[in-house]
Amino acid sequence: MRIGIVCPYMWDVPGGVQVHIRDLAEALIEDGHQVQVIAPAGEDAVLPAYVTSAGRAVPVPFNGSVARMSFGFLSANRVRRWVREGRFDVLHVHEPFIPSVGLLACWVARGPIVATFHASYGRSRAFSVASPVITSALEKITARIAVSDAARKTLVEFIGGDAVLIPNGVTVSRYSEAEPLPGWEHGEVIGFLGRMDEPRKGLPVLLEAFTLLAAERPGLRLLLAGPGDEKEVLERVPARFHDRIDLLGMVSEEDKVRAYHTVDVFCAPNLGGESFGIVLTEAMSAGAAILASDIPAFRKVLNDGQAGALFETGDAASLAREAAALLDDPDRRAKLSREAREAVLKYDWSTVARDVLRVYETVASTAGVEEDDTP
Repeated sequence: MRIGIVCPYMWDVPGGVQVHIRDLAEALIEDGHQVQVIAPAGEDAVLPAYVTSAGRAVPVPFNGSVARMSFGFLSANRVRRWVREGRFDVLHVHEPFIPSVGLLACWVARGPIVATFHASYGRSRAFSVASPVITSALEKITARIAVSDAARKTLVEFIGGDAVLIPNGVTVSRYSEAEPLPGWEHGEVIGFLGRMDEPRKGLPVLLEAFTLLAAERPGLRLLLAGPGDEKEVLERVPARFHDRIDLLGMVSEEDKVRAYHTVDVFCAPNLGGESFGIVLTEAMSAGAAILASDIPAFRKVLNDGQAGALFETGDAASLAREAAALLDDPDRRAKLSREAREAVLKYDWSTVARDVLRVYETVASTAGVEEDDTP
């Protein structure tokens, strides 16, 4: 099957949607399908052979974060040419709600279009204004996929209709085994992975909890990985604890996996705006003992606390209490690790990609996807 996948965000900037599309594309290619992806990308970005650049993107505030999107005449022309030359059996557009490449693809293509909705958010004034324009593109979609109940609820409330629920995937084998990072053999380690300068990721809550714990636990260390201003991070913690915080910045895929295997407790203190939690499934694949905020998306992935401990969202004292309890109980951490490794198997791409392919096969037609020449 010839499949075209449209990514709305900068390919060379880390993000959950980009990882989802990369892993889906590679799983489908491994299964013998012809897959092409189009995405915004920097001029000097090194792209896989299956990815075509839609041009540079601009930062746009979106859903409590800053997303880099591409929307304009240059991108539209590149999308149109990519659709025309691809002769796809199915076009798979991700996040067609937002003004980026996915919306452009819906406008310029005709034929079977599948759309995946990732985000969970409330109705905004900007969306209300743009709704008629967005709806004109969404009317061309043949089938809809939502990665979570929260994303499905957003779709139903904003547009109407429904979607089949297929969760995000993770390549479990990629994370299952790795050597810990050097220099972390002693003491207790709490880890965090994410954009440190993005409020909804909840790092300030973790830093406050770490401050509460560090005074009582002299061996406790904090490992932080991800982009952000290191100075701003350290300013939130008393200077006497700075030498117990390691900021790795952006890490390679290999070191990210090693980080999951280094920590005693992996913490996801997110405040909201998450429809799934890819970082959780990665940590689960590594068998990390997880402590996460009690937001609906995380609670569901962690089986209501069976595959990872939960704390009250936004409450540093609650986080500190639960973290201390885990650090003091290696048997419970081992049990959570086993439960996590078992629970994450249903999210492995070997299962998820097969479910997505069934949607493709349902909507595919002999005509395939063509350029829409409607004036």
